[in-house]
Amino acid sequence: MVEETKDTETQDSNTLQARIALLEQGIASKDSELAAIKETLASGVAKYRAAVLASAPDVPEELVKGETVEAIDASLEQARGIVARVRQQLEVEAEEKRVPAGAPPRTHQDLSALSPAEKIAYALRKSLRM
Repeated sequence: MVEETKDTETQDSNTLQARIALLEQGIASKDSELAAIKETLASGVAKYRAAVLASAPDVPEELVKGETVEAIDASLEQARGIVARVRQQLEVEAEEKRVPAGAPPRTHQDLSALSPAEKIAYALRKSLRM
């Protein structure tokens, strides 16, 4: 009877070890499948990023980052906001530095601020030039 119990325990132990080995094989198989899926996902995300950058040539490549499609979309929106703010700021600066084309219109000198003596001196200088 003791031998039968040992045999049963040995069989149970062997069965459990075989089952453990089978489960470990299944885990290893699933791990390799998961790694392949992650690699495929990374490749797909990289292609999506490239397509997004091709469709938005005004957005610098360095501003679009992410490991997922959602992260790339969020990064793209943020980058477009940055580009819009920079563009607006450059337009404001360009407008401030803009010089009108052509010569300014000719106007007579404003003599109202001159004293009477300065007005007489101005008139004499002007008459001597003529």
